[in-house]
Amino acid sequence: MQKKILFVLCLLTGLMFINAGLDKFFHYMPVPKDMPEKMVRAGMAFMEISWLMPLVGAAELIGGILLIFPRTRALGVLVIIPVLSGILLTNIYFAPSGLPIVFAIIAVITWAIIDNRHKYLPLISK
Repeated sequence: MQKKILFVLCLLTGLMFINAGLDKFFHYMPVPKDMPEKMVRAGMAFMEISWLMPLVGAAELIGGILLIFPRTRALGVLVIIPVLSGILLTNIYFAPSGLPIVFAIIAVITWAIIDNRHKYLPLISK
């Protein structure tokens, strides 16, 4: 039963990252009207660096796809962690109201890490 729950949670999380990654390329999601001014300015600054958003979008897209499938989930987590770190820091400094969602995603990713710990052990063992 735990494997099924983890699969559903990773599927939903993966789809969230796929959606966010695709939005970096196609810009189909509207910007919320009540977004804090600091976050809008930071987003505009990120857009000035022309290669940054496509890179983050590609990482979100690839990581989200890898996260869905149990066989590639461990690699997907490794791709998603740097993006998730940026999301966490952005929400801490600019929009704390989004932290509950970020913490829920961190919980799913942590569960996926624990479930795949045997795949990570060769990376840190002698």
